[in-house]
Amino acid sequence: MTQKIAFWTIPISLAVLALKLLAWWLTGSVALLSDAMESTVNVVAALLAYFAVRISNIPPDKNHPFGHKKAEYLSAVAEGVLIVLAAFLIIREAVLALPNPHLEDAPLLGIAVNVIATGVNGAWAYLLLKIGRREGSPALEASSRHVFTDVMTSVGVISGLILALATGWLILDPILAILVALNILWEGWKVIRASVDGLMDVTLSDHDLQTVSDAIEANLGAALEYHDLKGRRSANVIFVEFHLVVDGTMPVSAAHDICNDIEEELELLYPGSVFVIHLEPDDELKGDGVGAH
Repeated sequence: MTQKIAFWTIPISLAVLALKLLAWWLTGSVALLSDAMESTVNVVAALLAYFAVRISNIPPDKNHPFGHKKAEYLSAVAEGVLIVLAAFLIIREAVLALPNPHLEDAPLLGIAVNVIATGVNGAWAYLLLKIGRREGSPALEASSRHVFTDVMTSVGVISGLILALATGWLILDPILAILVALNILWEGWKVIRASVDGLMDVTLSDHDLQTVSDAIEANLGAALEYHDLKGRRSANVIFVEFHLVVDGTMPVSAAHDICNDIEEELELLYPGSVFVIHLEPDDELKGDGVGAH
């Protein structure tokens, strides 16, 4: 599913770019030009996301025993850098237009074309976010945030241009483009920061840690305690390890059955993930039982 959605992002982003370039050609608006330039980045980002998703779906092999999921984080970092680059290019165009702001003879038609492009973008961004969260895909989620940024940009540009036409203050056009660029810079930084966290093996979210803890506690059986729980996420899979304390006289087969019960429950919650359980005797107890973190 993620690969199919990532593929369709490419023609959709190209169609949106074509509409926005038409809107700019009809109006001569530097704000609409900035909007189109951001969509140019969307096309490149869509290509990156597609290839990243394809690579991440390659099964583990001898050289990559933990899979290829981090390819999506690399794609998201690259996309964040492209977003930032687009913002600086927009600022450059806007600053050059400040001394002589102008619009062509068909501004309303251009704005209407941009509204159509914005509608397409908004619907696609929602779909990307929904599927990206469901499938645990950083590449699709990064793309959705980027497209949502594009949608917000377009809404701001359209509103500003209508105001400029109504008041005759054409200086609003380049000023609006600069404001749009600053917002894009912020969004690009957030994409880069989140993706770098993934590459640096940041810990699981509080929600995921609690979900894992609940699954362990529900299947402890005769085990006395678990402790030193830690984990990390790689796209839609997680890697978790913890220590499980059992009675020192418990047979190995009984302790193994407890581990199997815990792993089966976690596998249902996080398919394809990796769970490492280190068994310890009761002289390794760190607390009063159950979870000692």
